[in-house]
Amino acid sequence: MSLDLATAAVAFASIFVVELPDKTFIATLVMATRFRPLLVWVGVCLAFLVQTVVAVTLGGVLARLPRTPVEVFACLMFVVGGFILLRGASKATAEEAEAEEEFGQRSDRAAKGWHVVTLCFGILFLAEWGDLSQILTASLVLRYHDPVAVFVGAFLALAAVSGLAAVLGRALLGRIPLALIRRVGGAVCLLLAAVTALEIAGVL
Repeated sequence: MSLDLATAAVAFASIFVVELPDKTFIATLVMATRFRPLLVWVGVCLAFLVQTVVAVTLGGVLARLPRTPVEVFACLMFVVGGFILLRGASKATAEEAEAEEEFGQRSDRAAKGWHVVTLCFGILFLAEWGDLSQILTASLVLRYHDPVAVFVGAFLALAAVSGLAAVLGRALLGRIPLALIRRVGGAVCLLLAAVTALEIAGVL
């Protein structure tokens, strides 16, 4: 079965800009300052792998329902995601500090080797449940009806974001305000909502 690169690219871009200002980015950054970044990245990616499978599976199940109600639901999820990101932009700095303190306390322990991988997996696995990126991944499956392409794009985006957090997180946040990243993510979600609404109306 061939991979739809266009759908995978849309999923990658959408999830990347939504996950970049998320608390899991901060969590990965904080843990990478305490442990070896590579081990942190492996643990985080394993957590994202499982959570992406869950999100894609949920989207696949919902996609079996009647097409129009499902597309309306996906459109609403994009709208909600967009407003959550735009509304949270003004609080980004305060939430960043809170997240750093929270995840710093969770990871403030002696751990080495695979214990670091396990620790990071557990922290991110729990933090990602019901996360905006997980909800949007399921919505993208509803939108494009291509779980494989969405899975590939979404997981690669999550792996890329966690890699940036582990290696360049502090420098990145120093150059690009978290509030700006959230506004961009919100705009992308609203754009997806608008495109989906136009398709439902038969304009596209």
